[in-house]
Amino acid sequence: MISDRFKQIQPSETLAINAKALELKSKGLKVINFSVGEPDFNSPELVRQAGINALKENFTKYTAADGIKELKQKISEKLKKDNSLDYFPEQIVVCNGAKQALFNSLMVLCNKGEEIIIPCPYWVSYAAMAFLAEAKPVFTSNKSLKITPEEFENSVTKKTKALILNSPSNPTGLMYSKKELEELAEIAVKKKVFVLSDEIYEKIVFDEKHYSIASFNEEIKNLTITINGVSKSHSMTGYRIGYTASNSEIASALKKIQSHSTGSVSSISQKAALAAINSDETELKKQVQEFKKRRDFIASELKNTKLKFILPQGAFYFFFNINEIQKDDVNFCSDLLEKKQVALVPGKPFGMPGYARMSYACSLEEIKTGIKRIKEFIE
Repeated sequence: MISDRFKQIQPSETLAINAKALELKSKGLKVINFSVGEPDFNSPELVRQAGINALKENFTKYTAADGIKELKQKISEKLKKDNSLDYFPEQIVVCNGAKQALFNSLMVLCNKGEEIIIPCPYWVSYAAMAFLAEAKPVFTSNKSLKITPEEFENSVTKKTKALILNSPSNPTGLMYSKKELEELAEIAVKKKVFVLSDEIYEKIVFDEKHYSIASFNEEIKNLTITINGVSKSHSMTGYRIGYTASNSEIASALKKIQSHSTGSVSSISQKAALAAINSDETELKKQVQEFKKRRDFIASELKNTKLKFILPQGAFYFFFNINEIQKDDVNFCSDLLEKKQVALVPGKPFGMPGYARMSYACSLEEIKTGIKRIKEFIE
């Protein structure tokens, strides 16, 4: 009754953990929820006001399937200023979140049975999207939690279509350096492999500089679909605004698939996104400083425990190696939630059993309480 492609898809473990945490909260328990990757800040006042103004001005009808001209123009300018990328507005497609941007990209690129290289650990939806596009995910794993040039090259076959890169990373918070990206770009060009560059966390970085892989030369730019949005940077997850930047042929195909699937993004959200991208990022900078403060507190509190980690360079996640405590990460997270009412996400759905992800997109007070409970649990 159900199509074969859907039989391979599992529900999101992150959302399942979050649902369990909410269930316990509804019973009156004080649950510390470190599961969901959603900034806890309000979206900026000017962004909210732009949405209100759109409503007052009755800007509530369909727009072009790929987005309003003003927003695409502003995204084009943003890519030039922040990422050293030259794209015409016609090469930008505004989507219903970065998730749809990724899904559309895979649908446009992949033929049945072609291979998508997905470095472990990976965001939980990458593999599901590849399956839905009838492609074959090829997972690579490295102790550094990033794909190396050697691993990339060794994973390429005649069927390889694309590599998915995510920097800063969900779930690790790690970033690829300029040198690492240049080496990966060189192989992609040599092997003619497309790159889906998921840069949704680019604005939430602490000690390093973010680089877009498409910026190095025209050859890699032609092979790259850069994917971004305002959900994380401007705390606008519910507005559902993401976008792609790509060569004209791909952009045309992306517009076509969107016109037949969702059509245009919410007109109101597009006006809010326009205000966000056009802002001076004062609020964003404050939020990044707060995330850094939280990161440093967690690292200081857990550095001498059995939870092993590499210090995150961006985003708002820790990815703990729990092997010294318990081999089964699913049981570890389940026990922690049941006994201490602290929600982490197991590493298994990220392709890394023996790990657990913590999102610190919550208040410092909640973090202090949660860390205290975690330490009691592991000790």
